[in-house]
Amino acid sequence: MITSPSRRGPRVKTALVLGAASLLAAACGSSGGGGTGPGASAAGQTVPTAHLPVLKAIGKGEGQLNLIAWEGYLNPIWVKPFEQQTGCTVNAKYAGSSDEMVALMRNGGGGQYDMVSSSGDADLRILYAGDAHPVNIGLIPSWNQFFPAFKSPPFNTIGGVHYGVSLQWGPNVLMYSQKAFATAPTSWDVIYNPKYKGQVTVPDNPIQIADAALYLKTHNPALKITDPYELTQPQFQAAVRLLAGQRPLIEKYWALASQEIFDFKNGNATVGAGWPYQVSALKAVHFPIGDTIPSEGATGWADTWMLAAKAPHPNCAYMWMRYISTPKVQAEQAVNYGETPDNMLACAYMNQLQKGSCAQYHANAPTSYFNSIALWKTPIATCDNGKPDCVPYAQWVAAWNTQVK
Repeated sequence: MITSPSRRGPRVKTALVLGAASLLAAACGSSGGGGTGPGASAAGQTVPTAHLPVLKAIGKGEGQLNLIAWEGYLNPIWVKPFEQQTGCTVNAKYAGSSDEMVALMRNGGGGQYDMVSSSGDADLRILYAGDAHPVNIGLIPSWNQFFPAFKSPPFNTIGGVHYGVSLQWGPNVLMYSQKAFATAPTSWDVIYNPKYKGQVTVPDNPIQIADAALYLKTHNPALKITDPYELTQPQFQAAVRLLAGQRPLIEKYWALASQEIFDFKNGNATVGAGWPYQVSALKAVHFPIGDTIPSEGATGWADTWMLAAKAPHPNCAYMWMRYISTPKVQAEQAVNYGETPDNMLACAYMNQLQKGSCAQYHANAPTSYFNSIALWKTPIATCDNGKPDCVPYAQWVAAWNTQVK
């Protein structure tokens, strides 16, 4: 197998098989269909590979499938049956960050990699670099069972052209020790409050700037922030200043889920931003941990199995997309990894695998819960209104490393 040491633990997510079948695709934003043609975004940008021909039918498998994935996404529980059913041997290259995934996908995966389990903070970088291949979604039958919001979301579908298939998603929650908080905090302001100096922990990730922007959207309306991922320079600098002011309060910028679990368990941290995985892990050892989505809402991630522009094993790749989209397999990943499946029918399988897991990961939550989550997307210079006023991701990275930390 193709392997590499992972630099982080499960990058977990919470589950939310939204109970309302009427969930609209608009909940995640438009599908990017406002451009000038296939592959054009609402802002008029074009994906270089948009006009590449898609597979018309799945042929005989090539015997191999090379996948770039988050650690935990290629569990033998669901990988082994796939290999037995298809004859496609899965070779895993585990990435430790979205930046690493973007790098591995350069030049269309270099003719080495077939797919990547990319997150919203990487998707558009991969797409607009021309490193992803259009997908014939008609060859993925279970796609019809997806919640509408995840059928053609703007992070993997541009101008009506699909470049992969949605997988799982979840929110970034406010975690708090019930030893320190008798009741759940109602606002993210606790992680910016000097009262908790040395007790706060947040992810070591430039996309955390969006969390600060989401907070400022409510608490500083004069900034006129409408989208935490589309920030003008004044809005961006305000978010960076907020995070720089938070730095003295930070016990640790965590890169591994295990680090945050350790810090809460040992009393080093009492409040912070995290994932449902850490919450579940702490509850499993009977630590009094709580989690909530505060009044300002929360950010969240959504992952996609994206097809590489130069995938060497396209038939096995389509077999994988078809397989990983089925409700039973989605449920297996959701329960084992701690996240939300995109297939509406997965919830029942989750409860068969682990009693109460559907509710545990908010898989039966109301639509209002989903609507409170601002899913990750790659910050780019061209705003959705077509104006080149937004701060691109490279500046987010620079600010995080030089002004925040």
